[in-house]
Amino acid sequence: MKKTFVLLLAVLVLTACKKETAETTEHAAVKDEHSYAEPDKAVVTHLSLDINVDFNTETISGCAIWTIDNKSKGNEIVFDENALEIEKVTLDDNQPTTFSLGDKVEYHGRAVRVKIKPDTKKVSVYYRTTKDGVALQWLKPAQTADKKYPFVFSQGESVWTRTWLPCQDSPSIKFTYDAKVTVPKELLAMMSADNPQVKNDTGVYTFEQKKPISSYLLAIAVGDVGFKAIDGRTGVYAEHSVLDKAAWEFGELGKMVNAAEKLFGPYRWGRYDVLVLPPSFPYGGMENPNLTFLTPGVIAGDRSLTSLLAHELGHSWSGNLVTNATWDDVWLNEGFTTYVEHRIGEAVFGVREAKMQDVMSRKVLTDNLSDYGSGHEDTRLKVSTHGRNPDDSLSDIPYEKGYAFLQAVELAVGRETFDKFITQYFNDHAFQSITTEEFLAYFNEHLIKGDKALADKIKAEDWIYKPDVPANIPVVTSEDFKRIDAIQVSWRKTGVTGLAAQIKSTNERQHFIDYLPEDLTAAEMAALDNEFKFTEKGNFVIRRQWFAIAIRQQYKPAYPAIEQFMVATSRTGSLTTLYREMTKTPEGKTWARRIFDKAKSGYHATTVEAIGNVLK
Repeated sequence: MKKTFVLLLAVLVLTACKKETAETTEHAAVKDEHSYAEPDKAVVTHLSLDINVDFNTETISGCAIWTIDNKSKGNEIVFDENALEIEKVTLDDNQPTTFSLGDKVEYHGRAVRVKIKPDTKKVSVYYRTTKDGVALQWLKPAQTADKKYPFVFSQGESVWTRTWLPCQDSPSIKFTYDAKVTVPKELLAMMSADNPQVKNDTGVYTFEQKKPISSYLLAIAVGDVGFKAIDGRTGVYAEHSVLDKAAWEFGELGKMVNAAEKLFGPYRWGRYDVLVLPPSFPYGGMENPNLTFLTPGVIAGDRSLTSLLAHELGHSWSGNLVTNATWDDVWLNEGFTTYVEHRIGEAVFGVREAKMQDVMSRKVLTDNLSDYGSGHEDTRLKVSTHGRNPDDSLSDIPYEKGYAFLQAVELAVGRETFDKFITQYFNDHAFQSITTEEFLAYFNEHLIKGDKALADKIKAEDWIYKPDVPANIPVVTSEDFKRIDAIQVSWRKTGVTGLAAQIKSTNERQHFIDYLPEDLTAAEMAALDNEFKFTEKGNFVIRRQWFAIAIRQQYKPAYPAIEQFMVATSRTGSLTTLYREMTKTPEGKTWARRIFDKAKSGYHATTVEAIGNVLK
């Protein structure tokens, strides 16, 4: 590479960075009913965080210094907080000021109204977290993989960052940040930013996130972890007993990043690393910029569950780069990311794998639609979270219906045209937040372009604003699964011996389990279990699917393994599936409550709430 080209590239990058910041600042403020902030009047632009992580008291304390843009030149800026202790607030160079707290509202916490001056540039909030902060999970050594040191991690999506940091907690508001974090010397601190790869002798770590992010993507984790590189810009953090397994499991990570870039443009965040958390993490993964948080359940030993990793990586374009402006618009994050996930999977693992994943995705969508019932408002892509916890509206619908919609668009316009559109969409809205209506206007201007026949063929507004799915949902098929379907039809007559040798891959086994007859006998359950060893072997997904059937069929030989499985994980979606199945019988409900009482101390707070609702 010639030096002149390097200099030119540096100028272009600098210009792009300035453009990104300008776009973010100039984007129209959106009213988000789940935040007290008034960004049209005064909005944050940068955070300087100085905090101490204390495992003895299980608190984070320190100062959040917010650089602000006082757009209206008014005398107040409004922040969100929930379950925090705010000690004092100062302006600019330590000038004293006053603040008031609003009435507490469930899920939303309280408004923090700070008195400022028309020329105020910085607001410093001194605070401390409390035990009621939902975002932070403090783990004792016994709750970790290595069982030597404690661990803490945050989970901010959707409205929980305000429980560990006073902020303007809306996805429509973006800011850059730097941080100084002090932790016990035997532990490593990590954030959603550039991260250290080894521990130091001081326990003090500094971070910088130069790209503007929304508050739900501000993340922290502290624990006794190691790091292993995969390639020059990707790697894995994990507890020491898990690290080698994780590094092997995610060995295709660099290829995934390269594939995504070829499809949808450059990866703009620098490094892409993953952190494998202890089992109490409530989700499969969380797309925190630079450092995806992952459940250890994805480590299957055969790389069979790495589609989850492709999904979290996909958020680096759809979600982190271009963000839903409100939680009503969450399909813009999750539907696009599911589409990107499948395209990455196809590029890395091939068309046959992609077709199997498509069939499984469509079954998830069909099952969700069936669970909700025809015409249910939460089966729309643009949902309403008015008056409720936005987490409660989140299902597989925005993921899978959003993906099916984008498949329908691709089918209508052709892959080459659609790829160009998506890449342009990501570029034109980089580091901005966007509403469904803004997307639809952009979609009509840049893809439909006044072509009424094309618009009628796609039916975008039906997909977005109406429940259920339109008739133009694409048909998905897999030749590999057709072979499994043929076995499914005949095995009751021919017997199960030898089936395990015919149905080998994780995808095939999951498909086989998903379509087992509903009237399975105890003898058939036992024969299948003896042939495949579903109860004692298999990855996380295989066991979850099998256990759901075992609960339904009251296959008691699996009960000890089911209980152990439900105590050992905190993945909310998987657990609620099993608890919901248990509650269908009086005996099962009693069993469910006994397991919940035993396990809830190790569950994340959001998981406890979700299962508590199931058991009511």
